[in-house]
Formats: sequence, structure tokens, C-alpha cells
Amino acid sequence: MRIIALMNQKGGVGKTTTTVNLGAALAEAGKRVCLIDLDPQAHLTINYGVDPSPDLISLYDVLVDGRGFLEAVRKVDDNIALVPGSIDLAAAEIELVSVIGRETILKEKLESAQHDFDYILLDCPPSLGLLTINALAFATEVMIPMQAHFLALQGVAKLLETVQLVGRRMNPRLKVSGIVLTMFDAQTKLTMEVVNELQSFIESANGQPLPWAGARIFKSRIRRNIKLAESPSFGQTIIQYEPTSNGAADYRALAREVIEMTEPAAAPATAPAAAPVAPVAQVAPVAPVSPVKPPTVSAVSAPVAPTASVAPVVAKPLAPVPTAGATASAKPQAADPARATVTPARAPIAPTKKVETSVNPALDPAKLAAARVATPPAPAPAPAKPPAPAQKPAAPAPSQKTANAEAAA
Repeated sequence: MRIIALMNQKGGVGKTTTTVNLGAALAEAGKRVCLIDLDPQAHLTINYGVDPSPDLISLYDVLVDGRGFLEAVRKVDDNIALVPGSIDLAAAEIELVSVIGRETILKEKLESAQHDFDYILLDCPPSLGLLTINALAFATEVMIPMQAHFLALQGVAKLLETVQLVGRRMNPRLKVSGIVLTMFDAQTKLTMEVVNELQSFIESANGQPLPWAGARIFKSRIRRNIKLAESPSFGQTIIQYEPTSNGAADYRALAREVIEMTEPAAAPATAPAAAPVAPVAQVAPVAPVSPVKPPTVSAVSAPVAPTASVAPVVAKPLAPVPTAGATASAKPQAADPARATVTPARAPIAPTKKVETSVNPALDPAKLAAARVATPPAPAPAPAKPPAPAQKPAAPAPSQKTANAEAAA
């Protein structure tokens, strides 16, 4: 059984959120987990949907009224049990001031109870008072959730001094297992500077008798995720509220790291060994084949008489056919001496005789010009007469009937 106290005297660094969701991730991995709420604000109790009413048996009744530890245990989910807190825890320090051994009351109560939890996670208040001392006196490990800021880095130094003091006087087995970086933002320069300071501080303690010698900065960084802030209002863990979110993935990875600190990762399943192969029968070696000797030539054959060489036949191009538009300037084709034929010479053409033409004397140009001068010009034409006025049409001749009538009158 591992008893882990999640503590940091600085508030608002994610102690309760880490306790709730780390416990849920461990339970999802099959571990039996008990969560104890030592914070008077009872945020761990509220996150699981339990109302911290006065009628509820809480951790205050166990520490002050002497109730048994198992009486206050409530099962809230598969593999998860809860010891609720209440506002009454704020008065427990004053009421226990006169009790001898008040720093180890929680340790005595839990050791006397019969339980089978694999992990007990203690959610400590943001202070180094009596409730935190009770958690350190009972725990075997301390896990420090912190934000990668300068002030949180200063608070870790004071916290480690308290752990060293408790380990020296009350709980020699107490050690710091690691630091969880919450609300992590890798894009800021300050974040990486704080991480480097923490790493160098832890490495400087290696080999010394200090509770944080051998501590680690967990590789699983809890990134900023709004789902982590929404889940408490529904009374659910991030595993229940949004199992595929970045917050759920980060806390699952953190749970695996926590488990692997004491339980090495299971080796991957190997395939069953194959049946041995039967040995192959040895084949007798094949006799080497004797090399084939090349045939020997006993006598040189008579030389072959050379054949008469045949003159190569060269294809002659056809002469182009002359066209009507061919000009006289075209170059003549070269005559083929092989195909040249003798043509008889043509008889020369006799020159044509010049034909003399006679000119009509009447058409002699000189005579025509003289005649054109001697002829007087033709008289100008008379002006045209005006057209005669149009005559009135004649009266029609009287008809026979009209003439008879006139005669009768």
C-alpha cells in the first residue's frame, strides 16, 4: 500500500484537482483507492457530489470525537472510497492543542483499521498546520503539485524544509516522490526557466541524505484545460465528465507514471515459440562434371575461292516531267551516261521571208491631216423651236337622235 500526501502551502496550484483526478485514473487502472479530505473547505468532498452536512460522519469526527476510521469511509465509485471533510476541521487544531500526540492521531486511526486499499491519497490544506503534520506523519510519500511560477518555486523550498523536519523526528520513511507541474504552458519562457531551476535543484541533492534525493519532475504535465474547471460543478471527475479531453489524457499518463514507480511496466506479450523445424536430410554431393575439351583441328581446310564481285545496282532517279509553267531558267537535268541515246540531228529551219505590206494612199496620215485643215467647220445647229401650244379637243359630233330633235323644233 502506498500513502501519498499531496501538499503545497501555496493555494490555487491544483492540489484538490490532482487528488480527485489522479485517484479516478488509478481506479480506472484497476487500483483500489481511498481519498481523505483534510481541507476545511471540503472541496474534494464536493467534487465527488457529497454534501458536507453536519449529519455526515467526517474526518473531524475521527480526529476529535474518537470515531472509527471505517465509520467515515463512503464508497463513491468503483474502486474509490472517500473520507469526507467539513468546515469543522478548521477548529480541530484548537481543540487538539492540549492532546498529547496530536500529530499522530490520523496515523494511529488508520493503522488500527482493517482495509485493503492499494493507494491512499491525502488532500492537504494550503498551510503547514496540525492537519498537514498529521498527513506527513502518516504518509510514505509526498507529491507536490505546483504551478511553474516564481512564487511557487520559492514556496517549494519552505515545504521541503518541513518535510525534512517531520522525517527526522516522526516519520523516517517519508520521502518526496516527485513534483507535478499543473496549469502547464510550454510556450512561455518563464515556465521553462522554472522547470530548469527545479531540475538543477533536485539533481544537486542526489547522493545526499535528504528526503527529496531521488525525486523526479513527472514527465506528465497537466495542461490548462477548461474541462478540468467545469467537472466539479457537475460532481464528476474529468474521467467521467470528458474522458477524451486533454485533462483526462494528462491524468491518465500521470497515473501510469505513479504506478510504474513501484510496478515496472509489463513486458509486451511475446508470440508463442514456433515448433522446431525437422532437420533436412543431407543430400549426397553431386560428382563434379568433367570439363568438355574443345575440339582440335587436325588440318587447315583449303581456302575458299573468292566469288566474283557483283556490281551493285544503283537505282537511278526518274527525270522530272516538264510542266507548262516551267521557265527557261530551270537547270537541265544531268544526263545519265548509262542511258544516253544517239538521236539524229534535226534539219535547220529556213528563215521566213519578210512580207511587204502596202498602204492605201487614201489613208495616208499626211493627206488626212491636210484634208482636216481644208474642210470648213460645220455650221452650228439652229436653236430648237418652242413646242406648239396644245389644241383644245374638238366637240363631239351630235348623235342622230339629237339632230332629229333639233330639226323637229
